[in-house]
Amino acid sequence: MSKNISEMIILITAAASGIGSVMARELASKGATIIICDNNKKHLKEFSKKNPGIYAHETDISNETSVKELFQWIDNKFNGLNALINNAGIAGPISQLDKTDFNDWKNTLSVNLNGAFLCSKEAIPLLRIFGGGSIINIGSTSSLFGTPLRSAYSASKWGISGLTKTWAMEYGAENIRVNSICPGSVNGERIEKVIKQEAKDRNLSEGDVKKAYLKQVSIQSFIDPEEIVGMIDYLLS
Repeated sequence: MSKNISEMIILITAAASGIGSVMARELASKGATIIICDNNKKHLKEFSKKNPGIYAHETDISNETSVKELFQWIDNKFNGLNALINNAGIAGPISQLDKTDFNDWKNTLSVNLNGAFLCSKEAIPLLRIFGGGSIINIGSTSSLFGTPLRSAYSASKWGISGLTKTWAMEYGAENIRVNSICPGSVNGERIEKVIKQEAKDRNLSEGDVKKAYLKQVSIQSFIDPEEIVGMIDYLLS
């Protein structure tokens, strides 16, 4: 049975800062019960101080035990879940393949891909309790195209695309919808770091690198996190 957002219990991963925190605040303002998780204690403390009505849980989504503890807490507290937003993701190394450190590669896939796998796996039984629900994976245009100097990130986001399609087919009959949102560059600290590092690696100015990124976008501008929330509203409804 479909629900209004105001009736939903929603978990958002890595949401103590950045895009996730915007999602959390926007959805909470619509009346939803929001749970966020993050592995950054400082960000969690700051977020909770500013948003006392949103539940916050310290979790390392790349660690199976930590993820299981989170979902056990959700089960005990709410007896189910209506939606999971797999927002967690790191930029990963910015370098050519032959200069990419294997540990950086593994860490990127561990957070971006394994994290979505572990959280979605644990979410399925809780979504079933409420007769179905929604999993929304935050992908990227790197889920669709090649991204030079971003092997690990690109691999993880292509992986998210494949998992999204697979899980949608596996669980559609149980009224569990699985979708992904693939935004381009989003205004914020992450894209600024990416531009800075790429400029350094390619011996270019940050302005030139930013112009190159903007040329890849038809509207010639980066999007704001609030614009992603609009699509989330639609997919949850």
